[in-house]
Amino acid sequence: MSSPEQRIPNNDSRFTQSLGLVFDEITATYVRGHADLNEDHHTPWGVVHGGVYTSMVESAGSVGASYAVADRNQFAVGVHNATDFLRPSTGAQVQVVATALFQGRTQQLWEVIITDQGTGKELSRGQLRTQNVDMPKA
Repeated sequence: MSSPEQRIPNNDSRFTQSLGLVFDEITATYVRGHADLNEDHHTPWGVVHGGVYTSMVESAGSVGASYAVADRNQFAVGVHNATDFLRPSTGAQVQVVATALFQGRTQQLWEVIITDQGTGKELSRGQLRTQNVDMPKA
């Protein structure tokens, strides 16, 4: 069986690359990453699109949850994402921190906080519930 590090993609997803999301640390209970948000992430009104934050919540929570069950030959898929947008931003370098709140046999719950690194203010936060599922057969 391969190690979790070999089965959890770190920074090689084209989708997370399009977000600019880079994972700096991944454990079974904690994920830390960062992104540089700019006009590529804007709505037509010139602020970062809420879908960017929602996608970061989904991505960070899913990666951590998958890391937690990789030794069971499983990965985690999001089943519910509740993301709150706390303040608008025209762009910033953000820190993304995901923390496991609950890890059960079949489901997990993760909290993800996205903070403007320049001001220290939270821009968005969310909770992601995941389902642990078996890896597809080769």
